[in-house]
Amino acid sequence: MIAEERRQRVLDLVSTKGFATLADLALEIQVSESTVRRDLEFWHQQGNLKRTHGGAIFVGDGSSFPALEERIDAQLEEKRAIARAAVGRICDGDTVLLDGGTTTLEAARLLLGRSIQVVTNSLPIAALLAGSRETDLVLLGGYIYPKTGVALGPFTVRMMQDLHVHQTLLSVSGLTERGLFNSNLLLVETERAMMRCADEVVLLADHTKVGRPALAFLCEWSEIDLLVIDRKLEDRKKSMLAQTGARLLIAGDLEEFGR
Repeated sequence: MIAEERRQRVLDLVSTKGFATLADLALEIQVSESTVRRDLEFWHQQGNLKRTHGGAIFVGDGSSFPALEERIDAQLEEKRAIARAAVGRICDGDTVLLDGGTTTLEAARLLLGRSIQVVTNSLPIAALLAGSRETDLVLLGGYIYPKTGVALGPFTVRMMQDLHVHQTLLSVSGLTERGLFNSNLLLVETERAMMRCADEVVLLADHTKVGRPALAFLCEWSEIDLLVIDRKLEDRKKSMLAQTGARLLIAGDLEEFGR
């Protein structure tokens, strides 16, 4: 097996398992642990894996899901700033529910290794967190939407009936004066259940979502506790949000404002 094939085999195994040890990988590929260690370091430098003591965790970018792949690089710096602001409000010991989406995926990267409980319906987020010893993970089941790898529908909703979380971090497709919108009717049903089981509902959205409706209405602004958004929000859109009574946290600012 040539080096490029072996490296790809290592990445494929870790991505499938979420976490893999040096010993398991060496046995599977029939090479020495030192060889596997070099391959893991290669992928670590590329940003595909995170090295841990004795193995590696997959930090996949969701590229196996077309809709995520199309959006993963759009407004990436803004999404990372939003994620940092949102995660900064989460305390060790909290239980957090993460909706599927590119911004919540960035939040999950920052939560990796934190001593918290994470509930999610997102396969990419679950794959990222599954190998962490510090983070307790609960994966919601149901119909898997193939474009984004999230579980949706009645079974997913039923799984949340007896759950309680400190925060739900939501993503949406559009925000208007009326409220929040998303592009999938099953997703909206699932997100409403996510909102019901949380003490606090936090919306993560970049500035491009403001003023743009989508197919399915999710909720009015009164049902959201906080919107975390980036600094590129235009003044006219900020004024529109202020009129809704929404409580805002501008990523990079120190204070929240609004109701």
